[in-house]
Amino acid sequence: MFDDELAFASELADRAAPIAMEIFGGELGTRFKADNTPVTQADLRIEAMVRETIAAKFPDDAILGEEAGLSGDSKRVWVIDPIDGTKNFVAGIQIWATLIALVVDGVASVGVVAAPALSERYTATTGGGAFLNGKPIRVSDEAKLSSASVILPSLKHFLEEPQPDRFLNLARSSARSCGYGDFWGHMLVARGSAHIMVDPSLRIWDISAVRVVVEEAGGRVSSFDGGEFVDGGSVLSTNGLLHDEVVKLLA
Repeated sequence: MFDDELAFASELADRAAPIAMEIFGGELGTRFKADNTPVTQADLRIEAMVRETIAAKFPDDAILGEEAGLSGDSKRVWVIDPIDGTKNFVAGIQIWATLIALVVDGVASVGVVAAPALSERYTATTGGGAFLNGKPIRVSDEAKLSSASVILPSLKHFLEEPQPDRFLNLARSSARSCGYGDFWGHMLVARGSAHIMVDPSLRIWDISAVRVVVEEAGGRVSSFDGGEFVDGGSVLSTNGLLHDEVVKLLA
């Protein structure tokens, strides 16, 4: 249903990759935004390129990007995070990606997660399945929390939560807990390498593309309380079988 849009989003990722790789490990041109998060020339150049290309191809569509906000008014919104994992990018760590999604009537319907430094590209469309480098991926069928792997971003975020013990309980209840923040923890769930990813706060551009991939791989995505994601709120991704149990632990 969205084959043309997926092909277009993949072309955008093709064009973004050399921009990012040219800057990665080189002259970053880093500055800090009002919220003290870093932005590099890669963020700015990629988003500018993506916006220009979308405007030429789909002039009636709206665009929402992390760096330049919302432009246009349409039921079709392209949601862009030019570099997800900018702190990793700045530090020379390969775990970063360009995220491109198409949201239609409020539903994320196309997702491309392109991580060129890892040589990984995840793609998905609603009803079309999820793929890693062109090969189908599927979440794990692990049904026991005691045998599951939990992925967490920075421990500092959880220690600053009003109820940090709930995350410690989740870690104690699982077989293993690891720290892979940003997009990659969710992709590990989608491809069956991990079973649970928790993040206390994400923006819409962080999760839109990621969500399509996880759900099309057979997983579930919600807020920590099991409800619908709200911009700036918590995100829980699981293989589906463990979702309700984890929600109870986090409630």
